[in-house]
Amino acid sequence: MHLIIDGYNFIGRQGGLRGDIEGKRGRLISDLRRYRKIKHHDVTVVFDGTRSGYPFEDREQEGGVSVVYSRQGELADDLIIRMAEVWGQGCIVVTSDRAVRQPCAASGALVLSSGEFESRLRAALSVEPSVQTGEDAPFYPRPISEKSGNPYRRPKKERQRASRLRAL
Repeated sequence: MHLIIDGYNFIGRQGGLRGDIEGKRGRLISDLRRYRKIKHHDVTVVFDGTRSGYPFEDREQEGGVSVVYSRQGELADDLIIRMAEVWGQGCIVVTSDRAVRQPCAASGALVLSSGEFESRLRAALSVEPSVQTGEDAPFYPRPISEKSGNPYRRPKKERQRASRLRAL
C-alpha cells in the first residue's frame, strides 16, 4: 500500500500555514518516518514547489519517506492526482481538498481527509508496535429493513473501504 499525503493541506489542518513552516514540515516528515517504521507502508508526502523556482520536480528520501516538491508552475494537487492515477487502487490519498479528492477517488484510490488520517497517525504513534492489534473501524449495524439478506452486514463499498483501511 502506498500513502500519498498532501503536505501543506495536512499541516494547515494541524494549526495553519503561518509561522515556522520549515519546522512544521520537518515535524510532519519525522512523524511520517516513525509511522512508516510501525506500519511498513510506502509513504510519499507532496508539497507545493510552485514558488521555489525549480523547473523540475524535486524528490528526496528522508528515512524511507519520499518527499516530493512540485515543479515551478505546477500545483501539488496536480501532482497528487497524477500519482493517484498511476497507483490506482494500490494507494491511499490523504487530503481535505475537494478538488483533489474527487479525481483521486475516480482513479480508484482510497481518499482520507487530513483529519481522519491525523487521528490514525496519532493513534499509531502513541501505541507501542508490539501492542498493536490492527483495529478495525467500529461497526454500527443498520436498522432492519425490508431488504433480504443479513441486516447487520455492511454494504459492499463500506466493507471494501474497511478492508483497505485495516492496514492503516
